[in-house]
Amino acid sequence: MEQYAIKGGNPLVGEVEIGGAKNAALAILAASVMSEETVTIENLPDVCDINVLIQAMESIGVNITRVDRHTVKINGNHIHGLVIEDDFIKKIRASYYLIGALLGRYKKAEVPLPGGCNIGIRAIDQHIKGFRALGAEVKIEHGFIITEATELKGCHIYMDKVSVGATINVMMAAAMADGTTVIENAAKEPHVVDLANFLNSMGANVKGAGTDVVRIKGVERLHKTTYTIIPDQIEAGTFMVAAAATKGDITIKNVIPKHLESIAAKLLEIGCEIEESDDAIRVVATKTLSHTQLKTLPYPGFPTDMQPQMAVLLGLSTGTSIVTESIFENRFKYVDELTRMGGDINVEGNTAVINGVAKYTGATISSPDLRAGAALVIAALTADGISVVEDINYIERGYEDFHLKLRSLGAQIEKVNNERELRKFRLKVG
Repeated sequence: MEQYAIKGGNPLVGEVEIGGAKNAALAILAASVMSEETVTIENLPDVCDINVLIQAMESIGVNITRVDRHTVKINGNHIHGLVIEDDFIKKIRASYYLIGALLGRYKKAEVPLPGGCNIGIRAIDQHIKGFRALGAEVKIEHGFIITEATELKGCHIYMDKVSVGATINVMMAAAMADGTTVIENAAKEPHVVDLANFLNSMGANVKGAGTDVVRIKGVERLHKTTYTIIPDQIEAGTFMVAAAATKGDITIKNVIPKHLESIAAKLLEIGCEIEESDDAIRVVATKTLSHTQLKTLPYPGFPTDMQPQMAVLLGLSTGTSIVTESIFENRFKYVDELTRMGGDINVEGNTAVINGVAKYTGATISSPDLRAGAALVIAALTADGISVVEDINYIERGYEDFHLKLRSLGAQIEKVNNERELRKFRLKVG
C-alpha cells in the first residue's frame, strides 16, 4: 500500500501551478454526454475521481479519447445503456451527476447510490425533489436511483437547503426540458457557474448561475464545444495554507483570486501576508500567527473542503481558535490523527476548540478522507521528525501530483510502497 514518507521542518518556497477544478470537471464530464456531437474538455485534472467517472461513462458506450494528459474528446452519441454499474460508482459521490445528464437527454437513468468520502450524511432528497418537479418518476431499488420520464417540463423549484449537487443535477436535467425552470435557493459555488458556462457553450440557455436564482430555458439539442475548466479553488487553498503552516513563501499560479477570498481573508486575519495579481496569489508567513474563529458556509463563505487544512494551521497558531463545521457532521475525523502528532483539539458536536501548540511531532498517521488527508500532509510538513501518511488513495482522489508539487517547493516527501523504501527514505533524510 502506497504511503507518503515526510520529513518536516522545511519552509515551502517557490511557485506552484494549480490544475483544473475536480468538482467542476466531474459535473462537466457528466454533462458532456448531453450533446449529440463531440465535446472537447481542456484543463481536466488527472486524478482518481476523474478517471473513475471516465471509466463509468465508457462502460455505457460513451466514446472518450485522451488527446493529452489534461484534454479529452467525448462523444455520447452511441450510448448503449443507461445503467451505470455499481463497481465504478460506489467509489465516488459525483456518480449521481450522470442521473441529471442522462435524464435530461434520454429521459431515463439508473445509477447506484453514490459513494466517496465518508464525511457525513449527504442526502439526495433535494435531487429527487427536483427530478420529480420536472415530471420524472423516481424510485430507489436495490441500491439504485431509477429515474424515468415521458417528458420533462420546466417548473419552479425551491431548494429546502443549499445543495451544490442538487443544483447541478437539476440544472442538467432542465437544460433539455420543455419550458423554463427556475431554481431558487440555488448553490453559488464556482463549479456551479462553470457547469452553467459549459452548458451554455453547447447551446443551453442558463442564466443566473452564481446567484441564488438560476433560470434554465430548455432547448431541443446541444451541440459540440471546446471548453476549459476553471482552476481548482481547493487545491489552491491547500497550498495557501501549506505556505502559512510551514512559514514559507509560495506563489500559487493559474488561480481565480475571487474564488479564494474567504480563505485569503482568514489567512490575513491571523497574520499572513498576501499579494494578488490577475491569475496568481502569493502567501508569505514570516511571523507568529494568531488565533481566530471560523465557520464553514456555502460559497462565498469559508469552504468546508478547506476546514481540515485550516484547523491544522490554527493548531500551530497562538491562543485558542474555534472552528464550527456547518456542512458535514463527520468532518473532524482527522482530529485523532492530529492529536497523535501533538495537536491539542477538543471536539464537541460540530465545533472544535483548538489550542495552539509550538510544533507537531512526526508520527504514523492515516488519511480518513480526501481533504483531511491533505491537511495531515501539511501537519507532517511542519512536524519535528519523520511522518508516514497512510491511505493516500484518498488524497489522490482529488490532488494531482501532490507530493511532486510539494517536493518542487522544497518539501522532503516521497511516495513509498514498502518498508524497504521507507527505511531508504529515513537513511536519506537523516
